[in-house]
Amino acid sequence: MFRTLLLGLCLTAPLLAAQDKVTWVRYRAGGQVRYGTLDGENIREVTGDLFGTRRPTGRVVKRAAVQILAPVEPSKVIAVGLNYKSHLGERPAATYPGLFAKYPTSIVANGENIVVPPDAKNLHFEGEMVLVIGKRASKVPKESARDYVFGVTIGNDVSERDWQRSDLQWFRAKASDTFGPLGPWIVTGLNYDDLLLQTRLNGEVVQSQRTKDLIFGVDEIVSYVSQYVTLMPGDVIYTGTPQTTKAMKPGDVVEVELEGVGVLRNPLVAGK
Repeated sequence: MFRTLLLGLCLTAPLLAAQDKVTWVRYRAGGQVRYGTLDGENIREVTGDLFGTRRPTGRVVKRAAVQILAPVEPSKVIAVGLNYKSHLGERPAATYPGLFAKYPTSIVANGENIVVPPDAKNLHFEGEMVLVIGKRASKVPKESARDYVFGVTIGNDVSERDWQRSDLQWFRAKASDTFGPLGPWIVTGLNYDDLLLQTRLNGEVVQSQRTKDLIFGVDEIVSYVSQYVTLMPGDVIYTGTPQTTKAMKPGDVVEVELEGVGVLRNPLVAGK
């Protein structure tokens, strides 16, 4: 009984304390979209506002019996480019985060297909740690930026390199439908500044680096973005990809793993 009461108190807090590691799952069951906390193979349902007041309902479902959805429906999907020295090559590091936008319609959940457009000839993976914003953030100082991060999830900033080079902007190269795999869930209470990030293509490790190697860390990113754009609860920021990338094709399977979070796995299929 005491454990249940303690969990209920934690869930009604606006944001969890840094030491509380909880895995938050967004899923569909009985035709309705719900949130819950992952407990082994079970999901314990919560009701209310994920980013505000919430409480456990007492209902428990098997993870295998529900559809796991992308963990949030963001109003904004922001990404940081060239944020690991290992990805820069011979280019000099920037003095401030280089930002671009993806679209919410680019997001697909764990297990869903990345659809390769017929005219896409050079589609690359970019495994990344993704920040999930927990409360409205505008002109936030770096010193308090961490208070606005609800947790982290995993992202794949799918990128068509030829389009990046030839187009006026990265509209289709970065933001086409299915170019933003996200999930499988959000984890709070991790040390976001030092997590192992790995990408595998058809089982082969193709990227491996720790988030401590980010040029611009979590606090700097959130503070900088908030100087120009008001971040809302549920918005996400892809923090950048390390090392080199290479082309993918229909039939491939790409997996991005983030320490303490899990694995984001997506197959590639040919579009029509």
